[in-house]
Amino acid sequence: MFVINIYLRFALIVIGILGGIVLWSTFGFWYGFPFLLVGILLLLGYLMLGTILSTNQLLSKQQLPEAEARLKLTFFPRILLMGYKGVFYMTKGALYMQKRDFNTAEMWIKKSLDSGLPSDNERGAAMLQLVMIAAGKNNIKAAQNHFSELKKLHVTEAMLKEQIKEVEKQLKQAGQAMSPSMMAQMGGKGFRPGGKRRQPPMR
Repeated sequence: MFVINIYLRFALIVIGILGGIVLWSTFGFWYGFPFLLVGILLLLGYLMLGTILSTNQLLSKQQLPEAEARLKLTFFPRILLMGYKGVFYMTKGALYMQKRDFNTAEMWIKKSLDSGLPSDNERGAAMLQLVMIAAGKNNIKAAQNHFSELKKLHVTEAMLKEQIKEVEKQLKQAGQAMSPSMMAQMGGKGFRPGGKRRQPPMR
């Protein structure tokens, strides 16, 4: 999927809006309108979607410092498009899982579920992380409760289904919790809103 470099996007927003205003005031509205339109559309795209897609691309490649820095460029998470706000918080949780700060990761993952996620694939990914965190704390009962909720979801993404099967095997081992290394590994795959659904261009 093609994703516009965030710094290029910022530059095009500034050039489009300021250049459009200058051309409008100098030569008339129709000279500045195309620049204004491009700048405004790019700005709206950023405000609605933030930097989630490019962050998850970096996260899936295990480029953790770059992913964390990229996510911080989403300056207004509260006004993200419905569903993307939850994915933003889930991505923060995934980053904290990579740092093995599981308490903070759990907080952000629960917040992602409360904020709403676009599909059962994202909800399943969030619930799976809660299962792994509870198992890592040797709280098998909580892990099993989270897993029961997870099994109610209609997960279609192949990689996520495989992860769920692997976690189920681990939970079936009497009282054996998941290792922190596995939690970090599975918590940092990255998440794309909507699974395999088509995404709008130029993020």
